[in-house]
Amino acid sequence: MEFQLNGRPVALAGSDPAESLLRWLNRHRLTGTKEGCADGDCGACTVAIVDTSGGQPRYRAVNSCLMPVGQVAGREIVTVEALADGSTLHPVQQALVDTAGSQCGYCTPGFVMSLFAAWCHGELGDDAIEGNLCRCTGYAPIRQAAKQLAGTAANDRFVAALRAPRAAAASTSFDRFHNPATLDEALALRAAHPQAQWLAGGTDVGVELSHGRGTERAFIALDRIAALRGIETGTASVRIGAGVPLTIVERELAGAFPALDEMLHWFAARQVRNRATIGGNLGTASPIGDLSPVLLALDATVELHGPRGTRTVPIERFFSAYRTTLRAADEIIVAVEIPRRADVVQGSYKVAKRQTDDISIVAASFAVARGERGVVTHARLAYGGVAATPLRAKQAEALIVGQRLTPDTVEAARAALEGEFTPLSDHRSGADYRRKLAGNLFAKFVAERLA
Repeated sequence: MEFQLNGRPVALAGSDPAESLLRWLNRHRLTGTKEGCADGDCGACTVAIVDTSGGQPRYRAVNSCLMPVGQVAGREIVTVEALADGSTLHPVQQALVDTAGSQCGYCTPGFVMSLFAAWCHGELGDDAIEGNLCRCTGYAPIRQAAKQLAGTAANDRFVAALRAPRAAAASTSFDRFHNPATLDEALALRAAHPQAQWLAGGTDVGVELSHGRGTERAFIALDRIAALRGIETGTASVRIGAGVPLTIVERELAGAFPALDEMLHWFAARQVRNRATIGGNLGTASPIGDLSPVLLALDATVELHGPRGTRTVPIERFFSAYRTTLRAADEIIVAVEIPRRADVVQGSYKVAKRQTDDISIVAASFAVARGERGVVTHARLAYGGVAATPLRAKQAEALIVGQRLTPDTVEAARAALEGEFTPLSDHRSGADYRRKLAGNLFAKFVAERLA
């Protein structure tokens, strides 16, 4: 077992596959990669992984605190230590020096690696560093460094290295951590290890492992399976493979589903979206998963595959109880299919204590179609954070279908939405506030999109 680290093969023998890559690096005296939050929020631990899934290899910034060592077997990783060429700084590092973009320096390696991955592919902008937190320098000089870099051509040894042919990551098994390359192999592994946990991008489970919870478990990672990584765009629907990273969904489907575009904009940060997947988001069955309300509003179906074959489940029936779905333990979420409707007006909203990179207090997605004289012919009002599962507000939907969206109709729907759910009070918000949000977000949607 080995992986490529800064251009050299490194053996993983004797390593704990559930240990985070961040702590593995620090134990091996690569201390440029820092531990800040260990939750994937601050970006101090950012490294670049070479992604070979899309044909042309590319660097992607990822949080090493969320990536188990078992998942990097056979991969290529670049850390901040590799960038300088002897005493000559890399252009990204030099730009931060030129613009005084560092004070205490603790966060700087993470900013460097995020900017490095973006610079190599001409994607510099504020969103390149949206997952990196600085507490002392201030963002103006860091943004100035990014602006300076945007005017330079990326043509160095790292960009040249991507031109070398690479095979897709092969299947590996490392102690109790398995990385199959095909669906059949994944199902065979699950049959042999029935207690093993499926793992997609690992951005949720990675937090548990980072904090020492569940490290004794066995895992079957799904991020090397090509059959899960495709997007098929048709005139009637779009099929999104369960293993497609959200940054690819964001780029390739931009404009196809406005409700999805708007939610992905607030979905964590670039480093998380480079690993997170729709399949993983659904598989956790979290009542505050950001994508579930979008898929409910758009009448998506979930495709499942297991030893008994393939079946599809409407997203409306997919969530059966708190953190529970209709997916059998030995089934894999293969894809999500979303129908395309030209007559529907869509929108999504997310309310959180931090607008970006935070867990929702309430997330809502709406899809409404109107016919003659503005009469509502189709309505989907979907919410997360208001019950034990993501839900559609069917009482409020029934109130507005067949009606024009007059102030009285909207007010009646808003009042109904306040009484339709039974949210909990927790450290993020009270139940009454969540009920108020449910109604007010719909009124906001009507005022902004349907007035």
